[in-house]
Amino acid sequence: MRTVLEIQKLLAPDVVDVLKKRYTILRHIRYSGSVGRRTLAAALDMTERVLRAETEFLKQQGLLEIETSGMRVSETGIKLLADMEPMMKEWFGLSELERRIADIYGLRQVVVVPGDADRDAVAKRELGKAGAAALAKAAAALAREDGDEPLVVAITGGSTIVEVADHLTASPGLRGALFVPARGGLGERVELQSGTIAATMAKRTGGGYRLMHVPDDVGEEAIATLMSEPHIREVAEIVRKARIAVHGIGEAYEMARRRRVDAATIQSLRTNGAVAESFGYYYNRKGEVVHRMPTVGLRLEDIQQMETVIAVAGGASKAEAIAAVLKNGHEDVLILDEAAAQAMLQFS
Repeated sequence: MRTVLEIQKLLAPDVVDVLKKRYTILRHIRYSGSVGRRTLAAALDMTERVLRAETEFLKQQGLLEIETSGMRVSETGIKLLADMEPMMKEWFGLSELERRIADIYGLRQVVVVPGDADRDAVAKRELGKAGAAALAKAAAALAREDGDEPLVVAITGGSTIVEVADHLTASPGLRGALFVPARGGLGERVELQSGTIAATMAKRTGGGYRLMHVPDDVGEEAIATLMSEPHIREVAEIVRKARIAVHGIGEAYEMARRRRVDAATIQSLRTNGAVAESFGYYYNRKGEVVHRMPTVGLRLEDIQQMETVIAVAGGASKAEAIAAVLKNGHEDVLILDEAAAQAMLQFS
């Protein structure tokens, strides 16, 4: 028997197109906050005339509120977006993408959000929302009944994981959790540092956090010296007890630049075909580790023993990097956007 969706696509494709368009407009306004018509038209690649007609309709339906400061979605509109989300995932083909990628890479769960984070800030916010939901779900599944020890959650840095932190709320599984940086700092903007993100997550969920005041770009000898410090050794031991990790995925040479890797190492990465970086490990297209950065934080053997490893990454430009890391096989949950998912299929 044909589904209602299939029938609508055959008999009323124009209705499906209108629904998609209006859903996309509402979704962008929802995640942009108060936004002006000209800005929104540019973001959606739509003429202002067409957008004006659509937003007036949405206003008449009580879904939008239009003020001098801009447009925002009403409470009714917010509820409608939530109700429509499962259906729209089918209509946009995202559910099928999720199934295909989960099958190809043997993942427990895949969530694909609309858009391309390379070009669309809304897509990155949706990645954060989906990542936060996946973390809350994983924590609830691992919540200890006796409550003797806090659930330890290891966090990496980066702008996408900042979005995950910003979308977290208090939940039974995360209340009392201990958030820790997975590795030392990269010396970049403080808001992108894993320690700052861990503190934000703790504040938003009612949990706790510990910081690792160690740079992530020191050599083996320096790390041996640092590990002799009682505080650093204590935090490192806590980090390695993490049961959940939430991390981003980077392009190899961009991450090498951010880590201020020397020219000889850069050449070695090129020679060995590095395309991706995660947790300080560099991977080639086959998912093989071709280089690792010394660390006092999580090691690959620690990650492989965790109950849940959640990767959050987006943008078509990261498709090859995401595919390479997944081939190594230590991820359980993947949150990505439509552009990355579509592009990844050629690297499977």
